[in-house]
Amino acid sequence: MVEVKNLVKTYGKINAVSDISFTANVGEVLGFLGPNGAGKSTTMNIIAGYLSATSGTVTIDGFDIVDDAMEAKKRIGYLPEMPPVYQDMTVIKYLEFMYGLKKVTLPKEEHLAEIMKLCGIDVIKNRLIRNLSKGFKQRVGVAQALVGNPPVIILDEPTVGLDPKQIIDMRALIKNLGKKHAVIFSSHVLSEVSAVCDRIVVISQGKIVADEATDKIAYMKSDEMRLLLTVEGNSATVISALSSVDGVTKVRRSDRQNDNVCDYNVEYKKDVDVRAGVFRALSKAGCPILQMKDAGLSLEEMFLKLTAPTYSDKGGKR
Repeated sequence: MVEVKNLVKTYGKINAVSDISFTANVGEVLGFLGPNGAGKSTTMNIIAGYLSATSGTVTIDGFDIVDDAMEAKKRIGYLPEMPPVYQDMTVIKYLEFMYGLKKVTLPKEEHLAEIMKLCGIDVIKNRLIRNLSKGFKQRVGVAQALVGNPPVIILDEPTVGLDPKQIIDMRALIKNLGKKHAVIFSSHVLSEVSAVCDRIVVISQGKIVADEATDKIAYMKSDEMRLLLTVEGNSATVISALSSVDGVTKVRRSDRQNDNVCDYNVEYKKDVDVRAGVFRALSKAGCPILQMKDAGLSLEEMFLKLTAPTYSDKGGKR
């Protein structure tokens, strides 16, 4: 487990990180989300022991990253944004080098073979790293982080520069790692975070502004909820029926699938469950519901709300 308490990092008068606290547990993928310059990489470098904090503590399985650095770092696998690979080594020779560097005691041949299979690089183990695609280099970077089977895996922007197929493969690998490790996954790509992570920590201007399960974060900053409906029937009739339901505040047709089937966006008060009322109203109007889905704000909308700059009374940004 990773436990971060009251973490602060200053550069002169600039606060890069301000009083950050959170935990990451084995069996979950924690998304660390924020705009560029928010303090993500600074925080992850402190957790990994590559950068010292001004104040606060980081413990890995109970070992302090400063006071018990050797024991703590044994339990961390770290992939920075630029994979730390040696271009003139083959994949297997590089992983053997990392095995020795980390002083791993697990059976070498069996352990490295298992990692290469997991990362999908067993078929290219004898190729020079400099001749690999960006995607395979990223996979080799993940593999080196797994050498020694550390319980904590830290991945800083692992999909930067990958093509769509490589991104999908990397997402699947990260979700798989989350079953047996505590994975901290940094990104500013919102679709990536929602697809991979069990929990999301959002950081803005060096401070945590949200820490929620992925499926709940969309409801944090909204006083209203949303239903997404696909309904068959005359649009005016559907909108009139939906607008009559107690608790519904706004109805908008969002898309037309064909002449008689449309999608609708229905906003309603947060403390009211309107689903039964919606069903009854549309049934009475003779407009069958083809699909109904509850939805909050999109992750993009929530991200903008959470990371919007704040301003002081004097008009300056804080």
